Amino acid sequence: MRLRPYGDEDWPALLALWVESWSATRPGIDFSARAPWLKNLLERTTAEGGTIILAEDREGLLGFVLFDAKRAWLEQITLAPRAFGSGAAQALLGEAKAACPEKLGLDVNADNVRALAFYRNEGFVKTGEGKNPLSGLPIVVMEWTQGAPHR
Repeated sequence: MRLRPYGDEDWPALLALWVESWSATRPGIDFSARAPWLKNLLERTTAEGGTIILAEDREGLLGFVLFDAKRAWLEQITLAPRAFGSGAAQALLGEAKAACPEKLGLDVNADNVRALAFYRNEGFVKTGEGKNPLSGLPIVVMEWTQGAPHR
């Protein structure tokens, strides 16, 4: 596996991976129809100084992370189902933590048990609750702080 910066030529593979991953997690939502939303998020976040890092192997794209170091906020981390348990998510999250060494916040769907467990294992703690603006589903707001004990 290797990590590398995103380039505009990566958009088709990134979109395909995002749709595959989220469709597996939320089969009742048409993520292909949300492609314009994702494209806007990527463009807006990177225009404001955000970063996209890709993880790939010989077979192609394994995942990506989109974060904004100025806001210390993780916008997206997405993994191909074939990469679950591979260490790619930890490597991608490590890039975001390295760029935001004091703290990093995120939100996650409250019923996404796999993601919640992953973030807890990576040192994130719950700091709040809310609603996803697109789906209306409940979310959990979490934060990782350098040096904070795991809870």
